[in-house]
Amino acid sequence: MPFQPIRPKKVSSQIADQIRASILGGEFAPGDRLPPERELAEMFGVSRPSVREALNMLASSGLVMSYQGGGTVVMSLVESPGGSPLSELIKGEQERALDVIEVRKCMEAWTSYYAAQRALPEDLRKLEKLVAEMESNLEGMKPSQDIDANFHIAIAQATHNIVWLHLMQSIFDAMKEFQRGVWRAVYMTGEDHRQLYHHHRAVYEAIRDRDPERARDTMLAHLTFAEQRSSAYVTQQQR
Repeated sequence: MPFQPIRPKKVSSQIADQIRASILGGEFAPGDRLPPERELAEMFGVSRPSVREALNMLASSGLVMSYQGGGTVVMSLVESPGGSPLSELIKGEQERALDVIEVRKCMEAWTSYYAAQRALPEDLRKLEKLVAEMESNLEGMKPSQDIDANFHIAIAQATHNIVWLHLMQSIFDAMKEFQRGVWRAVYMTGEDHRQLYHHHRAVYEAIRDRDPERARDTMLAHLTFAEQRSSAYVTQQQR
């Protein structure tokens, strides 16, 4: 007979399968921390050794990485555990960041398009909250670079396409230091900050209104503006 005996699946494998499904479903983004072992054990109704074994299984497949005293972090599906060569390239040759922005123009025009089609109510609430935080920062010209980055990542999440999300998170992680420099050096006036706020609000409103073409076009216009300012920053640094 070709049949094989049925073997009960190990508890740790079942835990790993559920966490893996959550990661691949976009419930955890790259860089997010999983709940501590104790909380996971309570959630699953199992022992901590079973949870630890499950996390070790996920770590061996590259989905997470555990840090001594720092918990377990979800890894990017498009980066190696050894770090980001793209980030090192940008640090060494800042003009390469302009190449990345060119790629972002292509990618994010379409993440905005798909987000306008697929965003769930909780996605829209997240985007609205980020835009409101950016608006509140206009008073006193508080920098909004972290809110800005989170807004773009939230749009990728709203596509409900895990590949978009991981690609976008990896790009923003690689660009983080460069973008901070741009914010400090070329977004200097209240008008600059207001313009950025209105760009982000326009993208949010297009997604909220379920208008994919307008979402795509407003994001492209915003990133073209960002490309121009980033080019000015690179020119400043090369003088």
